[in-house]
Amino acid sequence: MKTHNLILLAFLFVFAACSTNTEENKYLAIAEKMAISDMKRNPEPWTIDFQKKPKWEYTHGLMMTANLALYNETNNQVYLDYVNQFADMFIADDGSILTYKLTDYNIDRINPGKFLMELYKISEEERFLLAINNLRTQMKNHPRIEEGAFWHKKVYPHQVWLDGLYMGTPFLAQYAVEFDEPELFDDIALQYKVMNDNMYNPEVKLYYHGWDASRQQQWADPETGLSPNFWGRAMGWLAMATVDALYWFPEDHPGRENIIEVIDRIAEGAAKHQDPETGLWWQVLDQHGREGNYLEASASSMLAYFYLKGVRLGYLDDSYLENGVKAYDGIIEHLIATEADGVISLTQVCGVAGLGGKPYRDASYEYYVNEVIRNNDPKG
Repeated sequence: MKTHNLILLAFLFVFAACSTNTEENKYLAIAEKMAISDMKRNPEPWTIDFQKKPKWEYTHGLMMTANLALYNETNNQVYLDYVNQFADMFIADDGSILTYKLTDYNIDRINPGKFLMELYKISEEERFLLAINNLRTQMKNHPRIEEGAFWHKKVYPHQVWLDGLYMGTPFLAQYAVEFDEPELFDDIALQYKVMNDNMYNPEVKLYYHGWDASRQQQWADPETGLSPNFWGRAMGWLAMATVDALYWFPEDHPGRENIIEVIDRIAEGAAKHQDPETGLWWQVLDQHGREGNYLEASASSMLAYFYLKGVRLGYLDDSYLENGVKAYDGIIEHLIATEADGVISLTQVCGVAGLGGKPYRDASYEYYVNEVIRNNDPKG
């Protein structure tokens, strides 16, 4: 049966089931409903990021990882088929990856390696292993600042972004376990230590989006090198990175203690800035209710993930479970819209935000709140 027919059948099944789900499985039901809605919108998986041409992106890594998680939870073949459809398009027999260029040294391109490791365990196809090792090779030579933290990209020299912690370190931690390279954990721990030592504001209790170790960027404070604002999704990337990477860490590794400190700081700061009415978080986290600011879906989704996974794995005190549940329920209540054809959409997602580049992004409050807002952006 063709994939789009499988998707349609799964779509009808899930929507019929949602009306009779109990309280205990309502979260799985909404996850399936969103996944099938995304498949219906994007029968070709590469189109999920509003692209006109296929491109190997971190966003595809997010979506394929999510679909594999649903497959593992439900054993519904449609989710695995969707992932395989994407992989078949991008991964050649020799392990080369369509549109990927190692020498770009773009840490965003590493994130999809996580779903490839999961797919390799399922299929044992050699091409996936070869592709995974191509990504690992990039990180062996990826440029770094003097303190040892990875540059975000070759085109952003000497810059450390919170985004990059998510793009690189969970992949490396999983690789360390799956392919027996335990010395990687020392390097991963270093990434968090450098970030924690340089990018945290103890008064606001949040981490800055970016740090230019060279102090050359227009957005960077000339003394500290830090960007001026606390962007919601940047904190979300960091939050997910910590609980995802730590999952793979050996219990006796000395670097665990610093990552746990980062987790504790994120939990305290995010709780302080969580909107008490909706349970959501703002695009600029500490500017509650300021003109132009809005409750943003990707930051809210990521921080809900952080709290729920952190509590489940014992990294966070059980008292933080309330923050995660309130956030997740807030997303469902305030950010999910039902369309005319019955599919659901995630609303109020910041489409993109970064630092520098062309046209130049100055990290000002006005910049963050005026970036495009989209429904169903895969980062949400």
